[in-house]
Amino acid sequence: MSGKRSKSRQLALQALYQWQLASQNIKDIIQQFKDDEKPNSYEEEYFADLIRGVPTHLTELDEALAPYLDRAILSVDPVERAALRLGAYELAHHPEVPYRVVINEAVELTKVFGAEDGHKYINGVLDKLAKKLRPVEVKG
Repeated sequence: MSGKRSKSRQLALQALYQWQLASQNIKDIIQQFKDDEKPNSYEEEYFADLIRGVPTHLTELDEALAPYLDRAILSVDPVERAALRLGAYELAHHPEVPYRVVINEAVELTKVFGAEDGHKYINGVLDKLAKKLRPVEVKG
């Protein structure tokens, strides 16, 4: 992964992980990352959209993911749960980002931060979700 958009996703994954475990205020998490990261090393607006968007649409995202999970979302490893929610949010709310990019970025993040074979799970679930949320793009 390279580029500011990828860095934004990486930070969003870390921020969502923190939010899931600590239930910290989103505004505070955004400020913490803004204070800790180098300016212009990532797209601050995209990062903020991701980290605000997932909690705002949490029920919708979890319901969209549920048919493709082999267990309850809260039983999924926290890193993988954050990656699934992040990917689902981008698939549902950022149609300008190609679905293959969304899936690939989530898989790559999970390879770095998740369990050993977690990326395979992420790939399978998001691929099925993409077929539901973006049928025209997936078929094309």
